[in-house]
Formats: sequence, C-alpha cells, structure tokens
Amino acid sequence: MKTTAVRLYGANDIRVESFELPEPGPDEVLIKVGSDSLCASTYKAVKQGTAHKRVPPDVAENPVIIGHEMAAEIIKVGLKLTDEWKTGDRIVIQPALKLESGYDPGYSYRYIGGSATYCVVPSIVLERGCMIKYRGENFFGGSLVESLGCLIRGFKGFYHTDYTTYIRTDGAKKGGKLAILAGAGPMGLGAVELAKGYAGCAQVVVTDINSERLEWAAAHCTVKAAAEAGVELTYVDTYGMEAPVATLRELSDGGFDDVFVMAPVPELFTMAEQICREDGCVNFFAGPAIHDLQGSLNLYRIHYDGIHVVGTAGSIPQDTTDVLNLIDSHKINPGSLVSHILGLKAVPEGIYGMAKANGAKKVCYPSIDIPMVAISDFAELGKTDPLFKKLAEICESHGGQWCTEAEEYLLANGPELQED
Repeated sequence: MKTTAVRLYGANDIRVESFELPEPGPDEVLIKVGSDSLCASTYKAVKQGTAHKRVPPDVAENPVIIGHEMAAEIIKVGLKLTDEWKTGDRIVIQPALKLESGYDPGYSYRYIGGSATYCVVPSIVLERGCMIKYRGENFFGGSLVESLGCLIRGFKGFYHTDYTTYIRTDGAKKGGKLAILAGAGPMGLGAVELAKGYAGCAQVVVTDINSERLEWAAAHCTVKAAAEAGVELTYVDTYGMEAPVATLRELSDGGFDDVFVMAPVPELFTMAEQICREDGCVNFFAGPAIHDLQGSLNLYRIHYDGIHVVGTAGSIPQDTTDVLNLIDSHKINPGSLVSHILGLKAVPEGIYGMAKANGAKKVCYPSIDIPMVAISDFAELGKTDPLFKKLAEICESHGGQWCTEAEEYLLANGPELQED
C-alpha cells in the first residue's frame, strides 16, 4: 500500500512524500486517515527536531510521520485481531502510550501519523489500549478528541481541600469559578466547552490580549450558549489594562476556585496565583518550548491560603472515552473549535504558521487537495469557486461553524489528492 505523508527529518525539516508502507503484521491494522487536526505540540517537535524528547535520534535516516490527532477507518485487520476489529470500523488514536522511551504516534514512528493518507497501526498501540472505536458521525470530532482529552485530564488534575476536615476533592470545583488565562485559542475554547458540558462550573472568565481572537472565540463559544447551560461566561481583553488582577478579582467576587494558564508566560503564572481565592488551584497547562522557564509565586499564599499548583500534560485512554461520550451525548460541540480546513499538502504551511497565533483548530483532510482556508473566508472564495460557495452556505446554516454536513460535502466533492 502506498501512502502520502508529511515526514519529519529534523529541526525545521518536514516534507510531503509518497512511499510504500510495509504489509501490516498479524497484530497490526492498516487505516485510512479521515482527518487530523494540527497541534502546537507538533509545531514544537518540528522546531526542536531531535532535541524534542519524542523525536528519535535517527530521524534524519528514518523520518517519522507527524500528526497525532487523527480519526480513521480500518482498511485491513491482522489475523490475530479479527475477533475485536473489523474492516470499516472507525477509530481514534490516543497517542500518549506512556512508554519508557517517551515515543508516541505522530512524533516517533515511521508508519503511523495523522498527516498521512494511510498508516499502519503498530501492535504496541493496540497492546496499550490506545486504538479506540469511534462511533461519531464525522471524522473531525474524532480528530479533536485528543486535544479535548488533554483538557479533560487538566480538569481532573485540579483539586481542593476542606481544611476543617483535610479531605481532598479531585477535579474543578462544582459550581465554582474558573479563569482561563490566554484562553482565546483552541485549547482555551476547548476548556470553555468542557467547563459547561463536563465540569459544572458556574462562572467562566476567558482572558486574552488579542481582540480579534477574543471576538472569534465569543462568536463560536457564545455567552448565550453558555448561559443556556447554566454558566456565566465572560471574555476579557487585558491588553493595556492598568490593573488586570484587580479587575479579575472583582469579576469573580474575590477570586477564582480554579485557573488554567494556557500560554507558557511566567507573568500569567504569577497572575494566576494572585487571582485565586483561598484553596484555589492553578493548572499550568501550557507546555513551554524551552527547558528552563522560571516563574514566581507568593509562597505566603501557597502556605496560608492553601493555593495549589499543578501541571498536566497528555491524557489516558479513559480520558478519550470520556470525551467520546460527551460528544455522542451532544454535551460538547467540537465544531465550535474549528477555524480552518486544509488538505495534506498544506500541512507544512499550517505547522510553520503556528509561529504566530491564527484562529483555532485547523483540521486536515489528507485525501483532499485544498490549501488551508479559514471558514470565515468561504463566502469570499465562493464568489469564484462553487465548492466553497456550497461550504459557506452549509456552515452559515450551522451558525458559521464546521459541521458534519460540511465535512461530508467536502469529502464527496473536494479535489482528491494525487500521489506523487
């Protein structure tokens, strides 16, 4: 089976290439990738090359396929797996294998990654329970499961302590107040969806310093939809604000129970502690690209106000299952996170473009040959291109959001990728 994929050869060296896949073994499966969403973690791996802990040292000689947020369909099943898996099954990959080597799909393997038309899922992925059946009505929702799984792990990482009994409670505080700092990006919006569909927060405040990003976020994760779910949602532009800490404390009536820090900025970490109420919890969720990032906290508050500090990264298969259940029950809407779509050949542009924040989640359809296009640009492109004219009409009928109907139309009518 021939595949076309985006392969990493070293720092800042990714290439779109066609090559032969090996025949899957008796404990492996062959999949056709339906969609893969681009992730900032991939950008870090591309920028760092072998300095990244998940990228093998011999990547120049044995390039790996990038992309770890994939949803796919099984094309062929190894003989040892036919009792559990069938041709035509849709699956998602939970990429955090928790191996001692640190190697994971989308970073470390030659024949599996989401930025590809076809892949071979190795036995280790199945042994770890990291290939999971997906019954969703679209591919893009499956592609967003991994990032949402990391966020649900973040919510589970929060904890609180009743200092009268010293009983600890795990998870974000039910009916509590949540701040999402630097939260107008894709992970921040995912946190908003989970705050109202999973965590049971009563108040959510999202901050950012980019007014355009905040406007986009507010249009897709709306205050109205949050209110209908019983959540008071507020977007706050802190750019140039004289006293952001005082403003946020006032908005939360004295402080937040839980705070997500969504950008690796030490000043935000300090702010997070300052806006916590007693027994508040800070999750430094953002993964720094550098290995020595220093920040400061008021240690007096850590001790006497019981401020908790955690950092979570990645997810486990149970988190993936939890997210799938939330999507299936329509408690969260992954379409609200999608800002762009693209074909496989546009992946390098999308990855390198992450050097500057632009939009939210970008979903790649490897079998389709289109440039990276913002959903907000569909109508303009539709003036000369009938494909985007129809996509604009479909998305407009769904509140300006990417949706199952749009995906189905793209896959049926979009230009197919031609192998080199």
